[in-house]
Amino acid sequence: MQKRIAILGSTGSIGTQALEVIAEHPEMFSVETLTANNNAELLVGQAIRFQPDAVVIANENLYRQVSDALKDYPVKVYAGDKALEQIVSQGNIDIVLNALVGYSGLIPTIRAIEAGKIIALANKETLVVAGELVMNLAAQHRVPIIPVDSEHSAIFQCLAGEYAAIDRIYLTASGGPFLNVPVERLATVTKEDALKHPRWEMGAKITIDSATMMNKGFEVIEARWLFSTPAADVKVLVHPQSIIHSMVQFKDGAIKAQLGEPSMKVPIQYALTYPDRVECNVKRVNFADYPALTFAEPDFEKFPCLDIAYKALQAGGTIPCIMNAANEIAVQAFLNGQIKYPNIYATISKTIETTDKINKPSLDDYIETDRIARQNAMNNL
Repeated sequence: MQKRIAILGSTGSIGTQALEVIAEHPEMFSVETLTANNNAELLVGQAIRFQPDAVVIANENLYRQVSDALKDYPVKVYAGDKALEQIVSQGNIDIVLNALVGYSGLIPTIRAIEAGKIIALANKETLVVAGELVMNLAAQHRVPIIPVDSEHSAIFQCLAGEYAAIDRIYLTASGGPFLNVPVERLATVTKEDALKHPRWEMGAKITIDSATMMNKGFEVIEARWLFSTPAADVKVLVHPQSIIHSMVQFKDGAIKAQLGEPSMKVPIQYALTYPDRVECNVKRVNFADYPALTFAEPDFEKFPCLDIAYKALQAGGTIPCIMNAANEIAVQAFLNGQIKYPNIYATISKTIETTDKINKPSLDDYIETDRIARQNAMNNL
């Protein structure tokens, strides 16, 4: 029986690779829903190829373009954020793959959980912003959340069949483009420098987050909620080869690791086929090509965004939500050439200081805090 898939963010890096996985296994999957923010042309092409029941273009100004292009196909066309939130509740969907970028992924995840859908989660910010609320809601509705991030998929795979308590999680990090750049030179690095990731091909926002290591900070927060592990037991190790995707240490000292060449197709496919494994068209590791796998502690002076993520998690309440909102504003400003690289961290730090914290937030509190934090971050650039 085919699994019926909705892909939120089908035109991004994760979404396009997910469609490659589905195309390689047409007997296993059917595409029911595709969504995009602004890339109308690619969304139309995907819809023509995969013939989903419906597509959503979040930018309402592009509705006519998409609708006209698909008028001769049996594909429903919707537009706007509300349509994105509502489409995940459709009865013809089994799995919602959330590959949206940023805070925009939170509400659709919640609506999909409320509708009882299996969640394949590639949107870090869902758990960064409101991890406790989301995980409690998933437990209430008995909805599995299967991680798609390579690191969290690795941990998920290491835990398969295990009943012992986790002693420690090791999240590996490539170190990004600035691993070997002296800290004093970071004030002059450019957008182009930051977008040259040495190991992974990702969207611009996530690539900048990797350069600052905020991405790894987000992953620490994700791991805390996904695997019910205290922040103190989630360690980051810089592993430039990116062959070990993460590790789990158990109470008896044994460590399990998941290894592979850098490719998002494996974790995407595993989330869609879980608990089964099927053939995946990716490069296999040749260990002779990697005579040394190296590890190092992260440099918190060079990467203060990682440090502030740990502190935000420990502070709790709406602090991670504030941090995420400020990071989104600061990263976009850096990409637009409005601020220099070090000002990303400075903007985040100042916004946390100038935005009120709520200790026991509701969903409405998160929504309002995100709005206020973005305003404050704009003022703090």
